[in-house]
Amino acid sequence: MDDNHLGDFLRARRAGLRPEDVGMASYGPRRVAGLRREEVAVLSGMNADYYTRLEQGRERNPSPQVLDALSRALRLEADARTHLYGLAGAAPAGRPSPYPSPQVTPALRQLMDGYPNTPAFVLGPTLDLLAVNALAEALFAPFRPADNLARMVFADPAGRSFYADWNRAAEATVANLRQATGHDPDHPRLRELVRTLTGHSPDFARLWAAHAVRGKTRDAKHLLHPDVGPLALTYQAFDVRDAPGQQLVIYHAEPGSPSAQALNLLGTLHATRHQDESRGHTCS
Repeated sequence: MDDNHLGDFLRARRAGLRPEDVGMASYGPRRVAGLRREEVAVLSGMNADYYTRLEQGRERNPSPQVLDALSRALRLEADARTHLYGLAGAAPAGRPSPYPSPQVTPALRQLMDGYPNTPAFVLGPTLDLLAVNALAEALFAPFRPADNLARMVFADPAGRSFYADWNRAAEATVANLRQATGHDPDHPRLRELVRTLTGHSPDFARLWAAHAVRGKTRDAKHLLHPDVGPLALTYQAFDVRDAPGQQLVIYHAEPGSPSAQALNLLGTLHATRHQDESRGHTCS
């Protein structure tokens, strides 16, 4: 990754918009997809040369007013707007580091274990799985190892069959991971992960280049587990207040649904296997 993260983001978002998307007429042939730099400058109410310098990395300190104007011009949603501010170094002063210790507090682990009938796990900002409860361990058992959601989607053979709509899962995962670059685009863990996945997966490289940004909040998940079959779940993500950058994610199924029954079965199978393994260790 080069160090012109702001310019890369602006170019990618400009390329994703057509003149008709922003109420502009289109004149003449276009050599590349998307809006021209001059059109973004007009929409933002700024000088075209100044906008060009922003994209080229020759201007790196845009004011909050400029960032607001760019957000409107490029039709950025809330997560992407926050991401833009972070890339420009204009995030609110005193924000805690989004790269906390990978340690999950005992109190949070106890809370997760209090959800025996639903998978619960803690993610770091680069989608590392920092802690899982028993049912989440069972849910992610097809992966070897179950260590990072992005690696599991793009680099583990189990990913293609585990996610019923793999394309949707891939897009969401990259958009979630891209959010981390708005906090610290040169963090060693992020650089290592992006370099590895870009080299391994053309799909990851293509989606990463699109610069889509979306944080985890609430969404549906359609999974296919080799032990219990299809699972239609919904997840909810919560920020961990005493460890900024960590998120608690909880999956749940509609009560009484086939997916809820399948989760119960998965928990039973997982517990039985652990008991059998414990007996085997005792007898050996």
